[in-house]
Amino acid sequence: MTVVAPSSLADAGFEGRPPAPGQLVPASGAWRVGDPPGHRQFAHLGPIALERGGAIDVTCAYETWGTLAPTRDNAVLVAHALTGDSHICGDAGPGHPTAGWWTDLIGPGAPVDTDKFFVLAPNVLGGCQGTTGPASLSGQVDDAGRPLPYGPRFPYITVRDQVRVEAALADHLGIERFALVIGGSMGGMRVLEWAIMTPDRVARIAPIATTAKSTADQIAWAHAQVSAIRNDPNFLGGDYYFQPDGFGPHVGLGLARQIAHTTYRSAAELQGRFGARAQLGEEPLGGGGRYAVASYLEHHAAKLALRFDANSYITLTEALCSHDVGRGRGGVAAALARVKARSLVVAVDSDRLYLPHEAEELAAATPGAGPVRYVHSDYGHDGFLIEFAQLGPAIKEFLETP
Repeated sequence: MTVVAPSSLADAGFEGRPPAPGQLVPASGAWRVGDPPGHRQFAHLGPIALERGGAIDVTCAYETWGTLAPTRDNAVLVAHALTGDSHICGDAGPGHPTAGWWTDLIGPGAPVDTDKFFVLAPNVLGGCQGTTGPASLSGQVDDAGRPLPYGPRFPYITVRDQVRVEAALADHLGIERFALVIGGSMGGMRVLEWAIMTPDRVARIAPIATTAKSTADQIAWAHAQVSAIRNDPNFLGGDYYFQPDGFGPHVGLGLARQIAHTTYRSAAELQGRFGARAQLGEEPLGGGGRYAVASYLEHHAAKLALRFDANSYITLTEALCSHDVGRGRGGVAAALARVKARSLVVAVDSDRLYLPHEAEELAAATPGAGPVRYVHSDYGHDGFLIEFAQLGPAIKEFLETP
């Protein structure tokens, strides 16, 4: 296998956002022990049993806002999406490559008011921002005596395994029951599993822009993303962590992000924003230049390659594909019938990844769920990260209703 190192982000096809002239992309954008912790806290949870058998020793990274009441009944759990993390509020800075992704929804006086609620946001099992994942040290060493990351040896995990870790973290913090469990996309999948696996531990749930069971269409999009990473010649079967900057599988990871981002935005938004226009100063008609929308996708590819890990992307995507609340429970309807929490099901009307009819089916089968609350947006799936003026009041009203 030939391993070729590009000289820079631009040479790797990341013309959209080279952060500095000549900067090489690290083999992995994972947070590692020794990096600035930022606002992370850490809890060693010990061995966690996995749905497919076996167990893994887990350290969980998390962030908190607000104060836990003496009665411990004011806790809110926020479950992040595929490439999100625990940093839902706050600026970018040491340890946090990006600013908070739900800053307008959480804080003093915000819809989830941290003057009233204690907000807990864990990093997900299998991720790359502090919780045990493929980039974490496995306790083994390689032939050169170097501590060996899990890499491709990381176990197959499911959404239910991720929830088991979050429940163990809640136990560690002395939280028996959450006032609200909320999350979008893959986070919404964990919200549903919380309400089914531990129905007495959640008072309210808000699954947003998600589904009760991954469909063939969603799995197909995910398969293309995973294939892009695995077919990068610098992936090295998942053992790329000791490669120098520039030698990691960032081209495959970037392609995966471009495929995914196409599903995150609506056709109408892309057409209205870019149309078939050429990127400024470039000629796509036989001149080797790009269309503006291609430059936009490459911009997002470059950003993700600098802050994420290719093995984590595969691990989390496979967990997402496995999502089926009805597995081993008699089907989706029987599983959702277990839910005791009051439920606010939210859909984005232009979402082409998790379709509105899936939210309607979810709400219809969930006891305690009212009509689907729609976010009207041209942005598609990403509307749950953008349309704060609509999402905020819906969440506030839901929390304030007795």
